[in-house]
Amino acid sequence: MAEGLPDISIDHEQDHDPSIPLLRNETESPAISDAPLRPGIPIKNAAASRVLAKIDRAIIPLLFITYMFNFMDKVILSSAAVFGLREDTHLKGQQYSWVGSVFYLGYLLWAYPTTILVARLPTGRYLTANTLFWGSVVALTAACHNFSGLLVVRFLLGIAEATITPGFMFLTSTWYTRDEMPIRVGVWFSGNSVGGLVASLLAFAVGHIDSAIKPWRWMYIVLGTTTFLWAIPLFLLLPDNISQATFLSVEERGIAAQRVASSGTGTTEGTYWQWDQAHECLVDPKSWFIVGIELFTQIPNGGSQSFANIVVESLGFTSLQSTLINIPYSLLSAAIITGSGYLAGRYRTLNCLLIMGVILPCVIGSAIIYKRTHVPHNLHLFAYFLLSSGSAAMPLTMSLVQSNFRGVTKKMTITAVLFITYCIGNMAGPHFFLKSEGPLYQTAFKTIMICYSLAIVCALGLRIYLKWMNANRTKKEGILGSAGLGGFVRDASITASEDVTDWQVVGFRYRL
Repeated sequence: MAEGLPDISIDHEQDHDPSIPLLRNETESPAISDAPLRPGIPIKNAAASRVLAKIDRAIIPLLFITYMFNFMDKVILSSAAVFGLREDTHLKGQQYSWVGSVFYLGYLLWAYPTTILVARLPTGRYLTANTLFWGSVVALTAACHNFSGLLVVRFLLGIAEATITPGFMFLTSTWYTRDEMPIRVGVWFSGNSVGGLVASLLAFAVGHIDSAIKPWRWMYIVLGTTTFLWAIPLFLLLPDNISQATFLSVEERGIAAQRVASSGTGTTEGTYWQWDQAHECLVDPKSWFIVGIELFTQIPNGGSQSFANIVVESLGFTSLQSTLINIPYSLLSAAIITGSGYLAGRYRTLNCLLIMGVILPCVIGSAIIYKRTHVPHNLHLFAYFLLSSGSAAMPLTMSLVQSNFRGVTKKMTITAVLFITYCIGNMAGPHFFLKSEGPLYQTAFKTIMICYSLAIVCALGLRIYLKWMNANRTKKEGILGSAGLGGFVRDASITASEDVTDWQVVGFRYRL
């Protein structure tokens, strides 16, 4: 190991006074007092705990359900493909791959502008408007009769959905502390997997319809209409920021704002775009380790998401059976996302190790499928289920971003870069599934195996770098600091709650 780099032995910094369990009230512990709140002091008392419980009940279900719809329209393409979409729209050659990837072209073009708008516009209203547009586009997909029509609606859908994840990450960082974010991100992101489950049930139910309108068209009509209607409760219940949260009293809003300011996520009201923060983000080495993890996990995701049902069919199952098989797959994925998110929030030094842990089964699963002609047939479906853990890598990566980047512009810049990378990976993924190689798709699964292996290397490199940074900062500052707090600013002209970056504060330590 290079001189000056610390070893990577596991020394788990645990949150010994964890936040109350998500989405339920907890009997107050004697350890939690009603002491008055003081500026700059981490808030861990009964009043703050009650506020956190209210925030959880009001915010998390809205994000979870919206994210569930967000994922359903992606995976429904795979179900539609085995229920006649390819035949009815006369797709040939690699055209289906382009239908899968053009979504991410729209997403890519709108990713950076929308991250700026998320920080500048009323966030709740902006997300509601996007949901209305996105639901309309999903429903219109049912009217497509050719390749060109599918390209247009999928491109527009990418634009509509580009706001959802950056917006949710921004909202999460404005409501929660660094210790609280990983599990909350894990919970609402698990809407992905639950969405996959619901989409499979929808496809199975609609697949039995015998009418003039083909089953795949019904899938888009039902899903698009439901998404459009969901915008109504979103408009009524999702506040733009803490100061407009009607479910909190004036005093509780003050507590909520102080919680995030003292934790190091900083204030996000009244901020403006700062180009020096954007530059700092782009020269920060940890940004590029995170980009590497994202790229090498999203190339496999893009392909497997569009071809999931087609791959299951190639294992010897019918169209209806392929939709049912994806139900336990989605449940397993949801459990892994939520469980890994809990562990990442509970232990401040586990995040990179968890990323490596959830990716490793995918390396094994893709290797088995790649060599499936030399592997017993009863292992093929087992290998497919091993791929289910890979979806947990993204929320773990996103929680690292929200916990380890301070400063609104810096945080929104890395979020934009991250989702540009997300788009590039997902655009490329479907094109490794060569029609000429179906149903084995050797090139695709070889690529998936290599990409996941490289993602593990990036996660290991990130952990080594962050541990070195923490040790170096401790040596220079002469204090231990904490990966749970926000540190303080030595410059007397800057207050602790101002929009400053992690490089500008003393005592700020990175979660590993």
